[in-house]
Amino acid sequence: MSDILSEPSNGLLATRNAAHSSVAVFDVSDRTQIEIMGTDRARFLHSFTSNDIKRLKPGQGCETFVTNLKGKVVAHVFVFCGEHSLWLDGTPGQQEALIGHLGKFLLIDDVQLIPRNTERGELLVTGPLAPQLLQLDDGLAVASHVTRGTGDESFDVRRVDLLGTPGFLLSIPRSRRDAVKFGLTSLGIAEGSRELFEMLRIEAGYPRYGVDITEDNLAQEVARTKQCISFDKGCYLGQETIARIDALGHTNQELRQMAFESIDVPPAGSPVFDATGTNEVGVITSATNDIGSTSGGRATTLLALGLVKRIACPANTPVQLRIGNQTATGRVL
Repeated sequence: MSDILSEPSNGLLATRNAAHSSVAVFDVSDRTQIEIMGTDRARFLHSFTSNDIKRLKPGQGCETFVTNLKGKVVAHVFVFCGEHSLWLDGTPGQQEALIGHLGKFLLIDDVQLIPRNTERGELLVTGPLAPQLLQLDDGLAVASHVTRGTGDESFDVRRVDLLGTPGFLLSIPRSRRDAVKFGLTSLGIAEGSRELFEMLRIEAGYPRYGVDITEDNLAQEVARTKQCISFDKGCYLGQETIARIDALGHTNQELRQMAFESIDVPPAGSPVFDATGTNEVGVITSATNDIGSTSGGRATTLLALGLVKRIACPANTPVQLRIGNQTATGRVL
């Protein structure tokens, strides 16, 4: 990753630029997709999530945490409201924990939790020109969605700005995924790799559950309170803790994006120090070279996400990173 303008990375840089300035497509079929059916679905899910599910009408959605009794994050997902069901859509690897957690509370409710990963793939079409490409005149509000086609051939277009530009998840029957992807790339749309997706995700400051967020984190530590938490929705599992933290006005640590001088990409768990290099103020959760910043064929900036103590949370707080015998200065973004 250090010689970022080598031949393979030229493709990364070109597709990265396309995602920022025009449009690119990523195959994200490993994302979690769960459909919730039954007449009690909205009331049930409302009781276990930090956002207001009952207010959603068909075509609307929201970003939310699924929390446990202690106000910690069991999952981080988007909820999309359809005519006859709710869909949970989130980062890979959350399906088993979500179904296991919610399933414990299914007693007499008319609710069915149906995993859809094996039958539905997903493509992320992202970039400033994505709404035009998908013929979305109004662009769709974030977390809104529309259905295209009919019957078994229908697919959903879900607005999620995961990479810092307008982004749309196409939830497609797996039997049609490759054909749709081929159609997009045949139009000249650049297809990005998993590696580039992770780079752009970190660059955009978007957390990934299981990497930047775990069940050890309190909801407000994720620093997506505005997007994920409703403070007037009424009771839900974990609400007491979340309300108490809101009343106190702060957490002891929060997720932050940081930028450092170029250095080897640190592994998760690497400590972050204050400007003096003596006091540990945080820990790296994910990091990448910024391939948009180069000099002499090398990245000049390292971007990272990490949990930092409250004292280091304000923007522009100077921080330091040490990897082996390398030291890099940086700041909180």
